[in-house]
Amino acid sequence: MMELHMHTHHLESRAPDWVAAAVSGFLGGAAIMVLELLWSALITGSSPWAVSHRISAIVMGPDALRLTEFNVPIVATALITHYILGIIFGLVMCMIIAPFHFDSSVGMVLISGVVFGLALYVFNFYGMSRIFPWFSEMRGGAALVTHVIFGMVTGLAYWALERRERRNPRH
Repeated sequence: MMELHMHTHHLESRAPDWVAAAVSGFLGGAAIMVLELLWSALITGSSPWAVSHRISAIVMGPDALRLTEFNVPIVATALITHYILGIIFGLVMCMIIAPFHFDSSVGMVLISGVVFGLALYVFNFYGMSRIFPWFSEMRGGAALVTHVIFGMVTGLAYWALERRERRNPRH
Protein backbone atom coordinates (compact mmCIF):
# COMPACT_ATOMS: atom_id res chain seq x y z
CA MET A 1 0.00 0.00 0.00
CA MET A 2 1.26 3.45 -0.90
CA GLU A 3 1.80 5.67 2.14
CA LEU A 4 2.12 9.40 1.69
CA HIS A 5 3.61 10.29 5.10
CA MET A 6 1.98 13.73 5.06
CA HIS A 7 3.09 14.52 8.61
CA THR A 8 6.83 14.44 7.78
CA HIS A 9 6.85 17.22 5.19
CA HIS A 10 8.34 20.24 6.87
CA LEU A 11 11.09 22.49 5.60
CA GLU A 12 14.50 21.36 6.74
CA SER A 13 17.96 22.43 5.67
CA ARG A 14 18.71 19.37 3.56
CA ALA A 15 20.53 19.43 0.24
CA PRO A 16 19.60 16.93 -2.44
CA ASP A 17 21.85 14.11 -3.54
CA TRP A 18 23.28 16.14 -6.45
CA VAL A 19 24.51 13.19 -8.50
CA ALA A 20 21.18 11.38 -8.19
CA ALA A 21 19.37 14.62 -9.07
CA ALA A 22 21.45 15.20 -12.22
CA VAL A 23 21.09 11.60 -13.39
CA SER A 24 17.36 11.74 -12.67
CA GLY A 25 16.92 14.87 -14.78
CA PHE A 26 18.88 13.23 -17.57
CA LEU A 27 16.63 10.14 -17.41
CA GLY A 28 13.47 12.27 -17.32
CA GLY A 29 14.70 14.19 -20.36
CA ALA A 30 15.46 10.94 -22.19
CA ALA A 31 11.99 9.60 -21.44
CA ILE A 32 10.17 12.60 -22.85
CA MET A 33 12.47 12.83 -25.84
CA VAL A 34 11.55 9.27 -26.83
CA LEU A 35 7.86 9.99 -26.17
CA GLU A 36 7.97 13.14 -28.31
CA LEU A 37 9.61 11.29 -31.19
CA LEU A 38 7.09 8.46 -31.00
CA TRP A 39 4.13 10.83 -30.61
CA SER A 40 5.05 12.90 -33.65
CA ALA A 41 5.92 9.91 -35.84
CA LEU A 42 3.11 7.53 -34.87
CA ILE A 43 0.20 9.68 -33.70
CA THR A 44 0.38 13.06 -35.42
CA GLY A 45 2.14 11.90 -38.58
CA SER A 46 4.39 14.96 -38.46
CA SER A 47 8.15 14.92 -38.79
CA PRO A 48 9.76 13.34 -35.72
CA TRP A 49 12.52 15.94 -36.07
CA ALA A 50 10.28 19.04 -35.77
CA VAL A 51 10.63 19.12 -31.97
CA SER A 52 14.41 18.78 -32.31
CA HIS A 53 14.46 21.81 -34.59
CA ARG A 54 12.46 23.85 -32.06
CA ILE A 55 14.76 22.87 -29.22
CA SER A 56 17.93 23.53 -31.21
CA ALA A 57 16.57 26.96 -32.15
CA ILE A 58 17.07 27.95 -28.50
CA VAL A 59 20.83 27.82 -29.19
CA MET A 60 21.06 28.15 -32.99
CA GLY A 61 18.37 30.79 -33.47
CA PRO A 62 15.18 30.73 -35.55
CA ASP A 63 17.02 29.62 -38.71
CA ALA A 64 16.95 26.09 -37.27
CA LEU A 65 13.17 26.13 -37.75
CA ARG A 66 13.30 26.37 -41.54
CA LEU A 67 13.78 22.64 -42.09
CA THR A 68 11.97 19.78 -40.38
CA GLU A 69 13.88 16.80 -41.76
CA PHE A 70 16.83 15.11 -40.08
CA ASN A 71 19.90 17.33 -39.91
CA VAL A 72 22.94 16.20 -37.89
CA PRO A 73 24.04 19.59 -36.48
CA ILE A 74 20.45 20.53 -35.56
CA VAL A 75 19.64 17.17 -33.95
CA ALA A 76 22.99 17.10 -32.10
CA THR A 77 22.39 20.62 -30.78
CA ALA A 78 18.85 19.63 -29.75
CA LEU A 79 20.11 16.54 -27.91
CA ILE A 80 22.75 18.47 -26.00
CA THR A 81 20.34 21.32 -25.19
CA HIS A 82 17.55 18.95 -24.19
CA TYR A 83 19.76 16.92 -21.86
CA ILE A 84 21.34 19.99 -20.27
CA LEU A 85 17.87 21.43 -19.62
CA GLY A 86 16.69 18.06 -18.29
CA ILE A 87 19.60 17.97 -15.85
CA ILE A 88 19.00 21.59 -14.78
CA PHE A 89 15.28 20.99 -14.24
CA GLY A 90 16.07 17.73 -12.43
CA LEU A 91 18.38 19.62 -10.08
CA VAL A 92 15.70 22.26 -9.47
CA MET A 93 13.07 19.63 -8.81
CA CYS A 94 15.27 17.79 -6.34
CA MET A 95 16.11 21.09 -4.62
CA ILE A 96 12.40 21.21 -3.79
CA ILE A 97 11.98 17.51 -2.97
CA ALA A 98 14.89 17.17 -0.53
CA PRO A 99 14.22 19.94 2.01
CA PHE A 100 10.53 19.03 2.28
CA HIS A 101 11.16 15.27 2.43
CA PHE A 102 8.93 14.67 -0.60
CA ASP A 103 11.20 11.68 -1.20
CA SER A 104 9.81 9.90 1.85
CA SER A 105 7.68 7.57 -0.28
CA VAL A 106 7.06 6.63 -3.90
CA GLY A 107 3.61 8.25 -3.70
CA MET A 108 4.93 11.60 -2.49
CA VAL A 109 7.73 11.71 -5.04
CA LEU A 110 5.26 10.92 -7.85
CA ILE A 111 2.83 13.62 -6.66
CA SER A 112 5.76 16.04 -6.47
CA GLY A 113 6.71 15.05 -10.01
CA VAL A 114 3.20 15.71 -11.32
CA VAL A 115 3.10 19.15 -9.70
CA PHE A 116 6.60 19.99 -10.92
CA GLY A 117 5.76 18.80 -14.44
CA LEU A 118 2.66 21.02 -14.51
CA ALA A 119 4.67 24.02 -13.31
CA LEU A 120 7.42 23.28 -15.83
CA TYR A 121 4.84 23.14 -18.65
CA VAL A 122 3.52 26.59 -17.68
CA PHE A 123 7.08 27.95 -17.38
CA ASN A 124 8.17 26.55 -20.77
CA PHE A 125 5.09 27.20 -22.88
CA TYR A 126 3.83 30.44 -21.38
CA GLY A 127 6.92 32.03 -19.81
CA MET A 128 9.73 30.98 -22.13
CA SER A 129 7.54 31.35 -25.21
CA ARG A 130 7.94 35.10 -24.75
CA ILE A 131 11.62 34.67 -25.56
CA PHE A 132 11.20 31.69 -27.91
CA PRO A 133 7.80 32.28 -29.56
CA TRP A 134 7.91 29.02 -31.53
CA PHE A 135 7.18 27.15 -28.29
CA SER A 136 3.68 28.58 -28.15
CA GLU A 137 2.85 26.41 -31.20
CA MET A 138 3.59 23.32 -29.11
CA ARG A 139 1.10 24.09 -26.34
CA GLY A 140 -1.45 21.38 -25.78
CA GLY A 141 -2.26 18.05 -24.28
CA ALA A 142 0.72 16.14 -25.64
CA ALA A 143 3.24 18.65 -24.28
CA LEU A 144 1.41 18.80 -20.96
CA VAL A 145 1.45 15.01 -20.62
CA THR A 146 5.15 14.75 -21.52
CA HIS A 147 6.04 17.39 -18.93
CA VAL A 148 4.06 15.55 -16.25
CA ILE A 149 5.82 12.33 -17.27
CA PHE A 150 9.17 14.17 -17.05
CA GLY A 151 8.37 15.14 -13.47
CA MET A 152 7.22 11.66 -12.54
CA VAL A 153 10.19 9.88 -14.15
CA THR A 154 12.64 12.37 -12.66
CA GLY A 155 11.10 12.08 -9.20
CA LEU A 156 10.93 8.30 -9.31
CA ALA A 157 14.49 8.03 -10.60
CA TYR A 158 15.67 10.36 -7.83
CA TRP A 159 13.84 8.27 -5.23
CA ALA A 160 15.48 5.12 -6.59
CA LEU A 161 18.98 6.57 -6.97
CA GLU A 162 19.21 8.76 -3.89
CA ARG A 163 21.40 7.38 -1.14
CA ARG A 164 19.00 5.92 1.46
CA GLU A 165 20.88 7.30 4.47
CA ARG A 166 20.22 10.83 3.17
CA ARG A 167 16.50 10.17 2.89
CA ASN A 168 16.04 8.57 6.33
CA PRO A 169 18.89 9.79 8.53
CA ARG A 170 17.09 8.63 11.73
CA HIS A 171 16.82 4.98 10.62
